[in-house]
Amino acid sequence: MPAPGISTPPEAPVTALSAGRVRGMWRAGPDGGSPSAAFLGIPFAKPPVGGLRFAAPRRPDPWEGVRDALVHGPTPKRGDSAQTLIPEPAIPGEATLNLDVFTPAPGDRGARLPVMVWIHGGGYVEGSPASPWYDGAAFTRDGIVTVNVSYRLGFDGFGRIPGAPDNRGVLDWLAALEWVQENIGAFGGDPDRVTIMGQSAGGGAVLTLLGMPAAQPLFHRVISLSGALGDVPGARARRLSARLAELAGVACTRDGFASVPEERLASLQAEAAKPDSGKALDGEISLLREGLPWAPMIDGGLITRPTAESLGAGVGADKALLLGAADDELTMTTDAMRGRLRLVPPGLALARMGLEGRRRRAYLRDNRELRRRGAAVALGRYATDRVFRSLVARVAGARTATGVDGRTGSASTWVYAFSWASPALGWACHCLDVPFWFDCLGAPGVDRVASSQPPQALARALHSAAVRFVDEGDPGWPAWSSAPGATAVLGGPEAPDGLRVRPDGYASLSALL
Repeated sequence: MPAPGISTPPEAPVTALSAGRVRGMWRAGPDGGSPSAAFLGIPFAKPPVGGLRFAAPRRPDPWEGVRDALVHGPTPKRGDSAQTLIPEPAIPGEATLNLDVFTPAPGDRGARLPVMVWIHGGGYVEGSPASPWYDGAAFTRDGIVTVNVSYRLGFDGFGRIPGAPDNRGVLDWLAALEWVQENIGAFGGDPDRVTIMGQSAGGGAVLTLLGMPAAQPLFHRVISLSGALGDVPGARARRLSARLAELAGVACTRDGFASVPEERLASLQAEAAKPDSGKALDGEISLLREGLPWAPMIDGGLITRPTAESLGAGVGADKALLLGAADDELTMTTDAMRGRLRLVPPGLALARMGLEGRRRRAYLRDNRELRRRGAAVALGRYATDRVFRSLVARVAGARTATGVDGRTGSASTWVYAFSWASPALGWACHCLDVPFWFDCLGAPGVDRVASSQPPQALARALHSAAVRFVDEGDPGWPAWSSAPGATAVLGGPEAPDGLRVRPDGYASLSALL
């Protein structure tokens, strides 16, 4: 497919991989820039079906001739689900372990360009690498090879199954990164300059990989956007699987689960994770206390301890890290409670969510505006701080402090806070920052969450910081590791034109740490 605007259309790009040759397509660059190539739906493992459904990923079979890589591959996400802020299509098919590559230099093994590998979010149960928000056009415009990977979701990817390997979704990430090491040179990429980047569950995924000894040779830098960790204890994983087997009416064995269609298990997994009371608020409290149910588990092999603990012990200390979160990731979800909670004191609402005694009083003291804004806002901010923002501070602090084995982090940690409140949604909320990092404000669906005129200057600031970090290992502001608390405030009243540095950007949640 020739790139529009080129007077002499080039031949479709073809490059040779370890499993065979693939044909991509040329695309015009953003804003009339230089063309780049896209290779879509390349398998990095065999289809996880039949006897391979609950197995570790296996290398794909080689193929003869040239394989077309012109459309997104099948996704682990199945069917239509509840409306999400990010448009993430479900694509049917069995070969779901595939990836997309976007590059300005296909076939140029001497280019040695930096590489960014993107892992999508979705709470480890949803999401798709085929979103238009994840298109690598802006990164390739700026000289970065971009790779989007898929992985098994929900119970199929993360459920505990006797007789099957644990953390199959994590094994998928590792297999994709091994594929990158082996093949990215064919797309002009440098296997010695790989940054892994993700948002939400994807942000948790890259932190999990950063704290995993087995993953260390496969990447060199990390960007975690609004990371949500799993770290599911083994005992909880076993209880959840037993409950799911009960609901499905099968034995809690590999054969038992294999007898149930993937879509059926996916439809039951939310029910299996509900608290016994069945009350919605109890479900939210359980999520805050116990975390996500179908997510990376502490399996004693790949993941031997909680991720923050592993990072504090020095694992991944040689890799630069950029991480942060939005100011009100979850406050939008509590807006509907405003009427019911209008007469409820914020302190009482926080006590119901499990924040007790001196910690509650300290938290309200450090967040005085919550008393004025009401209980619904207080709950949303507290949930945001518990799930996302406290993780940022804990990880940054763990990497700065001396680890239990006596080592100190040798690579720096940078922290940001995304503070631009969308006129369409009212908050600096979950997922809102993704099209700014990808500099794709014109992509489908962005106007629905960011309004019809989101600030392009903010997109330039975020995207430029990401490009600089991937290329040079420094996003351009003081590191938390050299000035603890240093935070780049992105957008909002403090930084209307892009970025300002605050010396104590996460001080308001010290009571939760």
